[in-house]
Amino acid sequence: MADPMPDDTLDDIRLRLAPHIANAAVFDGWSIQSAREAAAVAGVDPDVAAFAFKGGAMDMVAAWIAWIDREMARALPFADLARLPIRERIRKLIQFRLDATLGREEALSRALSIMAMPGNLRRGLRLGWCSADAMWRLAGDTAADYNHYTKRATLAGIYAATLAVFAGDDSEGKAESRAFLDRRIEGIMRLEKAKAQLLRPSDNRFSMARLLGRLRYPAA
Repeated sequence: MADPMPDDTLDDIRLRLAPHIANAAVFDGWSIQSAREAAAVAGVDPDVAAFAFKGGAMDMVAAWIAWIDREMARALPFADLARLPIRERIRKLIQFRLDATLGREEALSRALSIMAMPGNLRRGLRLGWCSADAMWRLAGDTAADYNHYTKRATLAGIYAATLAVFAGDDSEGKAESRAFLDRRIEGIMRLEKAKAQLLRPSDNRFSMARLLGRLRYPAA
């Protein structure tokens, strides 16, 4: 059995174990038993694995999310996405994340339930925010004003809803999930378009006061 590299941190070990724990969680839940099974597959001392996840199930779920974040960034760098329209960038990023859970739907359902527990809710929301931030950054978003926050909050909500649909989707090729995601992305695009129109320079927007002023005082 191979041991972790000497310079491996606990975070490195968690990321190494995360996908294997997700596989085991399909049958044994997000448990120390799953962590030990993952350790056997990944070549990690089972006691080290147990220590790495001494915080319990939520730590394991967080590691799985971090692993998906990392794999997404490796597979879909901005340079590869830049040629696509923004809606296709977002769709491709979310679809990658969904595909990363294929075959692990039961583990996903259990993970969503764990994150929804009152004691885990705040951390779960923070993890969703961080994943949305990672997606927007890979999509090329550089907003630094309030749009930075509204975009991420909106995408985090859409992603969470799509995950819930995906976890229970028995349709062929996950067609229902894909259709659900398409509708939600169209909603994002409409919202962003409406915000852009609302916030464009006032000289380009219709103004009733300006119209009345021109009618009263026509240009010479």
